[in-house]
Amino acid sequence: MSNSMDIREIQNLIKFVAKSGATEVKLEMDDFKITIKTTNEGAETTTTYVQQVPVSNALPQAQAAQPVAPTTPVTPVAKEGEDTSKFVVIKSPIIGTLYRKPAPDKPVFVEVGSTISKGDVVCVIEAMKLFNEIESEISGKIVKILVDDSSPVEFDQPLFLVDPS
Repeated sequence: MSNSMDIREIQNLIKFVAKSGATEVKLEMDDFKITIKTTNEGAETTTTYVQQVPVSNALPQAQAAQPVAPTTPVTPVAKEGEDTSKFVVIKSPIIGTLYRKPAPDKPVFVEVGSTISKGDVVCVIEAMKLFNEIESEISGKIVKILVDDSSPVEFDQPLFLVDPS
């Protein structure tokens, strides 16, 4: 059993270091090293994965040693027999943490059934202490929300399914 950290633990560590005022923190574990350096702009992270297993005879372990960000399965998003080809997917333009609300005490930007117009903010994604408003490229109705609030997202990961009718 590897003692890897998941992406959320790493993000929490970055936030903690940024708040603590430390200028540099190094963390080394069996299968990776993390160096977090803070600047006036915010925290900057370098993650180095260390493979101690020869890849030729140990492919399964080598792959398991790399922590992978949880991704949302994209497969069937609709009920059996329902045509999803007419729906448009809003994808994440960046890597970061998705928030469905502008602030913890505010309502969510969109719900399933919300009608959106081109340019409407559907969520914010926080990356390196910067909150990026994600605007819809299309008008339509939200039919499915594919990511939970406060979840890490990858570049190009599907976030919302929209019926553009």
